[in-house]
Amino acid sequence: MTAEDSLNNAEHLLARLESARAQLDATQDPDKAIEILQELADLAREVEGELQRAKRAAETEAVSPPSADAAES
Repeated sequence: MTAEDSLNNAEHLLARLESARAQLDATQDPDKAIEILQELADLAREVEGELQRAKRAAETEAVSPPSADAAES
């Protein structure tokens, strides 16, 4: 997975996080609010994981030359 792929996944997760946050703002049901808070926590962990993967991939891509360039050398 490339850094760009991970960033795209993180953006998708952030959109889901925003949607869940909006649901939390709209609910008056305490049980539903707890459920949504758990979902928000899970999504936040997933976003953090994707950002870490993106960082590692970017570092790897920066150190490793593209295979086409390596073949020409």
